[in-house]
Amino acid sequence: MHYGYIGQGNLGANCACCLLRDGFEVTVTDISQEACQKALAEGATWADDPASLASQVDHVITCLPSPAVSEVVATQMLPAMKDGAHWIEMSTLGRDEVLTFARKAAAHNVRLMELPVTGGVHLAAQGEITMLAGGDKDMFDTHLPALKAMGNQVFHMGPLGSASIIKVITNMLAFIHLKACGEALMLAKRGGLDLAQAWHAIKASSGTSFVHETEGALVLNGSYDIAFNIDLALKDLGFAMEFGREFEVPLDLASMTEQTYVAARAAYGGEAQSPMIVKLLEDMLKTDLRADGFPAKLV
Repeated sequence: MHYGYIGQGNLGANCACCLLRDGFEVTVTDISQEACQKALAEGATWADDPASLASQVDHVITCLPSPAVSEVVATQMLPAMKDGAHWIEMSTLGRDEVLTFARKAAAHNVRLMELPVTGGVHLAAQGEITMLAGGDKDMFDTHLPALKAMGNQVFHMGPLGSASIIKVITNMLAFIHLKACGEALMLAKRGGLDLAQAWHAIKASSGTSFVHETEGALVLNGSYDIAFNIDLALKDLGFAMEFGREFEVPLDLASMTEQTYVAARAAYGGEAQSPMIVKLLEDMLKTDLRADGFPAKLV
């Protein structure tokens, strides 16, 4: 199986390398060849643009920063894809956007499978990220070996649109957990506790979470660096609020968390790291949450 991989950012580069290490042939492209150096060093081949890539490969994977970029790339690649080929879209999209792209692909006799992921870039580097597929079951079965090369937990969520809903739900929970984690650590600090010991105690308690154990550690280091910015978090929270209105589910905690991210963007800019919502609380109370022995990045 020869895959084309368009989009070699933090996530895409790691996933492409996992495919290469598992023996798949991979051709890559991005806005510049420099962006693809990680995959090229692992044995990927370079294509000058999405159309050139699409014409050379069996199936195409995209991992792009926004629906607008996905639209631009699709316009170039779809006419060049092989008849009956599959488009695996790993970008975080709204359900309606997924369905729209599927219709556009079908006009070129290409089928779409959505494949958002969750767990963090550090897990993608290890081939241990969680993959959430939506689309026809036969497509899922065809690409399952590649999916297992990129992730250690792979779920077929149902028809197209299903994966976009569960991905938004998981991200919404992560953002809420991060806000709660910051407040908990601040309580510990202002209560006179040793923060490192408090972090470990929470980790061993019923109050722990994946976010506490990962992003909480980066808050205590002061790097906040999870390779995921505030603008991306607000995009996902926007999707969550739209689903809440559509399905008539009140999302009180998600709404409050969204406003915290709006305030963080105003304070630090949209490119600032997502965990910097905790820094809002640190700045307001003039109290830094720092402890020795915590990493600057997750590995």
